[in-house]
Order: sequence, then C-alpha cells, then structure tokens
Amino acid sequence: MMLTDQPVVLASASAARKAMLERAGVSVVAQAAAVDEEEIKHSFRAAGLKADEVSEALGELKAKRVASRHPGHLVLGADQMLDCGGEWFDKPADREEAKRHLQALRGKPHRLVSTVVAVMNGQRQWHHTDSATLTMRNISDDFIDRYLDAMGDAVLSSVGAYQLEGLGAQLFNRIEGDYFTILGMPLLPVLDYLRLRRILAS
Repeated sequence: MMLTDQPVVLASASAARKAMLERAGVSVVAQAAAVDEEEIKHSFRAAGLKADEVSEALGELKAKRVASRHPGHLVLGADQMLDCGGEWFDKPADREEAKRHLQALRGKPHRLVSTVVAVMNGQRQWHHTDSATLTMRNISDDFIDRYLDAMGDAVLSSVGAYQLEGLGAQLFNRIEGDYFTILGMPLLPVLDYLRLRRILAS
C-alpha cells in the first residue's frame, strides 16, 4: 500500500530485488547502473577492504550513478558479496564456473553480505548492511551435475550459483540469518526506511 504515486528507483538489474520490493507493495522503476564491478572489487581488495565495506561502497556507487538521471527521486542501490574464508565469489560466467564455485563452497560455511544505500539528488541519505551465514552440505560431483542440469542458466544469475528460494535449498544443511538478506536485499529495514520517508503507509 503506497502513500504516494512516486515510485522508488532501484539501481539494479536484479529481477529478484525488483520482485521482492514489488511483492511488498513498493512501486519500483529499475535501472541498471553502469559500473565495472570486477575492476572495482579488484581495486578494493588491493586496498585491503572487507566484503562488508565493498558491498556498501558498490551499493552507494550504483545509487549515485542512477540518481544523476532521476533528480528528486529516491534511488536505492544494492549489492551483495559472497565471502568464503576470505575468497570472494561473483556470479558464474558459465556452467563450468558454476560447478567450480559449488565444489569450492561444499562442506563449508560462507557469508552473504547484502547492503542497500538510499541516495537522493546525489546525496547519500541512509544505508543498511546485513549478513547471513550458510553452510553447504558436502555434496557430490554427481549431485552438482544433476543440480546444474535441473537449474540451467538460472545458476548464472546469483553469486554462489544457487537460489535459495528454489532447488538451491537442497544444497544446505544450516542457514543463519535473514531470508531476504540471502535473496539480495535486507528488505525489512528498507521498508522501515520507506515508511519513515512516508513513501509507504505506516
């Protein structure tokens, strides 16, 4: 339920984030930010930044890039990092890379860090970072192949090559943290902030 017809601008190409907000009653216009994430992450790692700091910095950068095209509108930039023992994982480029990611993650805990940053007229207004810890079962190579066959190209759309809301749930034996954070955005704090801004009904 909206208090205003003005939509929130989401600086993300993520269909999952857009759908998450829309299902919660937020009017959303999504626009991807032109950001070279690989190069930025490389420079941040060289500077010694932690995954939480990188997630926040990328979320803010995305929001500011898109905010320049939407003066007067609230823009949300979001980013997610997967950290397994200090190694960062991005979305896999193809099936073989997805398989290597799953082989590297199996039998271990890893952290998913999700950040959202609100920007208006180029100025940062608010941010929130949350993390969840997921422990993957010690799955076999055969199971990984069958999983990848069943998932198809969908595994290329998320870090870690899994989607917890679907077959990806079968990969894990322990999850600690917020469900929405795992999907890519700490949704409940975002909704609280939108109510504070009187964009959503309180």
